[in-house]
Amino acid sequence: MNTDIKRNILVVDDEAQITRVLKTSLSSQGYGIRTAAGGEEALRLMKDWPPDLIVTDLRMPNMDGLELCRHVRTQSRVPIIVLSVKGEEGTKVEALDAGADDYVTKPFSMAELLARIRAALRRASGPDSPPTPVLEVGDFRIDIPARAVLVKAREVHLTPKEFDLLVHMARHAGKVLTHRALLSAVWGANSVEQPEYLRVFVGQLRKKLEASNSPKYIVTEPWIGYRFEPGD
Repeated sequence: MNTDIKRNILVVDDEAQITRVLKTSLSSQGYGIRTAAGGEEALRLMKDWPPDLIVTDLRMPNMDGLELCRHVRTQSRVPIIVLSVKGEEGTKVEALDAGADDYVTKPFSMAELLARIRAALRRASGPDSPPTPVLEVGDFRIDIPARAVLVKAREVHLTPKEFDLLVHMARHAGKVLTHRALLSAVWGANSVEQPEYLRVFVGQLRKKLEASNSPKYIVTEPWIGYRFEPGD
């Protein structure tokens, strides 16, 4: 049984078979479940039943998942996981930029979806307080005023932009960050159309952080962006 008892999840999909399967599977894990066949119905439900997390399809008639994300973000920070089909990389990027926290590609395993849900709920239940001067997450200890980084007690020397990039990723650990979001956050809005710039800095950062050639802390989400996994 999942330890997140009584956490409420709103499932939004116009395919009745998908909503039935998700309702059965998620209910068995201890979550409270409501379903909606589209974005407009989801927004109506949320007025009387605020969910702790939303799982929504992207392709739906009338109000689709993208528009739902935009509407929800005007009123709530509730985690949103979008369901997409293979080949919809551009749409997934739009959804993440519109406020979605993560995505799962159809067909997906229930184990993967449950893991993504648990991770999103953990992030959402973390302390909602001003950023602390020392960020400790996983294997990392980042002293922001001193601009000092320790990885498993090993000191790592970073350039100013590498440091800023790491801090932004660490503050959003486990969440998919699009190329556009990272460029805007670290280099400013005028840099969002220069993904090759980001690849260079991510490559440099990986070399300094990773103990081997295979990416461990910074995971590439093909065509979309990166996910920072700080370790246990």
